[in-house]
Amino acid sequence: MTLVLCVVLVALVFEYINGFHDTANAIATSVSTKVLTPAQAIVLSTVCNLIGALIGVAVAKTVGQGLVDTKFMTSTALLCALAGAIIWNLLTWWLGLPSSSSHALFGGMCGAALAAAHGDWSAIIWYRHTAIDPVTHQTIQLGFLKSQGLWPKVVFPMMAAPVLGFLIGLIIMGLLYFFLRNTRPRVVNMVFGKVQILSAAWMSIGHGMNDAQKTMGIVALTLFTATTKSDAFANLPGWLDFLHLPKFEIPFWVKVTCALTMAAGTAAGGWRIIKTLGSQMVKLQPVHGFSAQTTAAVIIESASHWGIPLSTTHVISSSIMGVGASKRFNAVKWSVVERMVWAWIMTLPITGLIGYAILRGAQLLGLA
Repeated sequence: MTLVLCVVLVALVFEYINGFHDTANAIATSVSTKVLTPAQAIVLSTVCNLIGALIGVAVAKTVGQGLVDTKFMTSTALLCALAGAIIWNLLTWWLGLPSSSSHALFGGMCGAALAAAHGDWSAIIWYRHTAIDPVTHQTIQLGFLKSQGLWPKVVFPMMAAPVLGFLIGLIIMGLLYFFLRNTRPRVVNMVFGKVQILSAAWMSIGHGMNDAQKTMGIVALTLFTATTKSDAFANLPGWLDFLHLPKFEIPFWVKVTCALTMAAGTAAGGWRIIKTLGSQMVKLQPVHGFSAQTTAAVIIESASHWGIPLSTTHVISSSIMGVGASKRFNAVKWSVVERMVWAWIMTLPITGLIGYAILRGAQLLGLA
């Protein structure tokens, strides 16, 4: 029982860190273009993250059931996975690198599952394209977007989403340049200074829909595993019956708790990463911020609909690059981009190794 509650607590710590680590995703451009003060931007992002976190559960179900074999994800394994993700998140936050909290979590989960399975790679779900129809009980084929596994839900989107972000941001900004070519810069800044507030709110809602649900999936998986595969909750007092989870689902109290935790983390801010995204990559005006945020919001909310736990960091970063490149290619500070891309590439393998190493150490010490 104590271990289970510890996992839930650490999951919420991860959610809190995710909040301040990824605050910059939604508000960096608004702050850098001086449309919003840092305090105003954080209040807006906090409220909208909370709203978005309460919308849907598709991403939570993917994280809880669709990436690793749940029979290997004991409370100890989940704790090690979260530890790996938290260590990497704090390191990249300290360095001011906008790496992916999502991929840090997935890497930690895969590494811990592999250690729990004693090196059996089948513990990781690579690609599952069939399912059992709940009505006919027949095996049905799933389309690629509805499939489960690391490849369709993490690896492919990790490559595709930044490309889409760059191209769509480039196209939207190019169209705006064309239609606004005869408009005075003062008018453009005034109009898009107001419109950018809406795009920042939209982006924050999308961030909540996607990122907050990842921890919901971890908490639900922890309770489901403890209820069905151990006697951790065998003697719970009646007032704690809400912790029982005999089938995998996302209870309302889990949604609210994770949403509030992410909102609290968002309110704490993440100034190091805001600086990197908002000013070091490319100099932005309100119209550029609007284009980048709108691009990211469309991609993230579309992914959330399909249960794809996307990296919001990758999407907004690549959208900013695309918008910057529409001015001229060398408007983007590619040396900063290079540092970010290396952080993106290294996140999954490094957190996987950390999660694996922590659990293997626990096994060798007889703690798992």
